[in-house]
Amino acid sequence: MYKTLFWTGDANGKLSLIDQTRLPLHVENTVCDSVEDVWNAIKVLKVRGAPAIGVAAAYGLVTGLQPFRNSAANQFRSEVERVAAYLAGSRPTAVNLFWALNRMQSVATSCNASSSAAIHDRLLAEARLIETEDQAMCSSIGRHGSTLITSGMSLLTHCNAGGLATAGDGTALAVMFQAAADGKNIHVFADETRPLLQGARLTTWELQQRGIPVTLICDNMAAQVMKEGRIQMVITGADRIAANGDAANKIGTYGVALLAKYHGIPFCVAAPSSTFDLSLPDGSGIPIEQRASEEITCGFGTQTAPDNTTVYNPAFDVTPAELITAIITERGIIRSPKTQLIRDHLAPD
Repeated sequence: MYKTLFWTGDANGKLSLIDQTRLPLHVENTVCDSVEDVWNAIKVLKVRGAPAIGVAAAYGLVTGLQPFRNSAANQFRSEVERVAAYLAGSRPTAVNLFWALNRMQSVATSCNASSSAAIHDRLLAEARLIETEDQAMCSSIGRHGSTLITSGMSLLTHCNAGGLATAGDGTALAVMFQAAADGKNIHVFADETRPLLQGARLTTWELQQRGIPVTLICDNMAAQVMKEGRIQMVITGADRIAANGDAANKIGTYGVALLAKYHGIPFCVAAPSSTFDLSLPDGSGIPIEQRASEEITCGFGTQTAPDNTTVYNPAFDVTPAELITAIITERGIIRSPKTQLIRDHLAPD
């Protein structure tokens, strides 16, 4: 089995992660020797998926503080703020990145240790805890989501929300993995997910690794596949969910949700509670990452458009809550999500 990312050693150790830009043909680990390496891994999508980005950022902070382990405690805490701000600039949409960094900063601030080394060790412990919690979160999402699945269903998913997007079994794919483990016969249709083909390269690879039947389709085939009655449910992940349930996910998700609504197909989002951003009343405030034009005009090294073509390349879109049948979290299922239902769902026990 593959492991998306892992830390080796003490606080002076290293973060290793699967280079997802090399999949599916090459399964290679890359070692991040510096915080710049972690920043770059997040930026160029060597590591991707909101939960995995959060875990990588937590370990990235530990990596970036290694040169300051023996400095004065006040200087060390100042470096915590600087390194966290640097990592926060890698990608703007996935809220788990900022959630994890804020959590790590709070630990550094509240830690009453007198030495930088002790604070550094405490930060590594917190990063490990974030990773462990993410694994447990994936399992819980899978268990809750599997209750929505019946044997014989065909499911559609967009982009990749599997183990490669988390430290565990994923979010949307965790539901499918658990359903299969529960003995339910399912089939998955995976959108290729233009322009970087995460569905083709990553989702189909993961499902094949688990022995789950999968059929790959081009993004613009989803309507026809639904019309033919081949899909009984859509399940995707999310990178940020506003207080009212509007959910940002990989570009193309909004279109899939509209198609599902037209064809009377349930559209579900699987995401951990850390993906909710209650500071945003709705999805209009979610920042949408704009990526390089070359991803479209020269994808994977082959030029497919004339020189000097003007390109618009948003990496995400926002699906309105009214198109979402249910949001599956590690706490349970929010049906027909609305602001108060979400606040009640996320309220401390």
